[in-house]
Amino acid sequence: MINLSLNYKLVRKFIKNFIREEILSNGFSRAVVGLSGGVDSSLVLYLTVDALGNKNVRAIMMPYKTNSPDSLKDAMLVVDELKVPYEIVNISNVADAYFENIKGIHNLRRGNFLARIRMAVLFDKALEFQSVVVGTSNKSELLLGYSTWYGDMAASLYPIGDLYKTQVWGLAKEVGVPEKIVKKKPSADLWPGQNDEKELGASYKELDEVLNLYVDQRKSFDEIVSLGYKRSIVNIVFQRIYKTQYKRTFPPIAKFSPRTVGIDFLYPHDFKR
Repeated sequence: MINLSLNYKLVRKFIKNFIREEILSNGFSRAVVGLSGGVDSSLVLYLTVDALGNKNVRAIMMPYKTNSPDSLKDAMLVVDELKVPYEIVNISNVADAYFENIKGIHNLRRGNFLARIRMAVLFDKALEFQSVVVGTSNKSELLLGYSTWYGDMAASLYPIGDLYKTQVWGLAKEVGVPEKIVKKKPSADLWPGQNDEKELGASYKELDEVLNLYVDQRKSFDEIVSLGYKRSIVNIVFQRIYKTQYKRTFPPIAKFSPRTVGIDFLYPHDFKR
């Protein structure tokens, strides 16, 4: 019902400049990207290489023993095409050392822990490479809370954080991400058989349109339903946004001084004397 397509040539140029400016203005010239083999991280790697050049970008693959072998194969496909330096850090031993002492750990808890291990590795590699961590979360994930707090949400910047998943696919085609990666079913691969759309309860196309109507066009619940969208899907979007707002805000501080970080002490991140 809604055409969310963008001028992807212009978007590519804008994001390229955004990445370069945000990284250089903070005194860095290099970046690391956690590469899963999915479309989001692959696109971000392409865009970061666009901005900084392949010698200044390092791809880090962090497989766990239950991950699909295709994920690493797809990640290597991107690395080979972009000719970027890379590392493969298998996190199985680290994670299992923790899991073996826990009885009955469920998939969500396990998946969140793996995401946080990966981000710890990424920030350590960023320090080693004297670089910043470029995040791979998109707007759909951020709004729906479909990401791990202090896991994949932890990053120095979000180049595709204002692009819905359907727009990510469009930009990925524009920049030349391999068709195999663009077309495969979206999955965080946090556990065997995990599928984003199945877990969310609707397709990204449906979710993105409702998100756009509510967030960007400021339509009410009833207005969106009146446009022909299923009440059940609209409810999924609204409930997920409300339940996960805590993930999108700065941690609350008990204010008692004249100037408080995040409340009165407000400066851009590249603020200097």
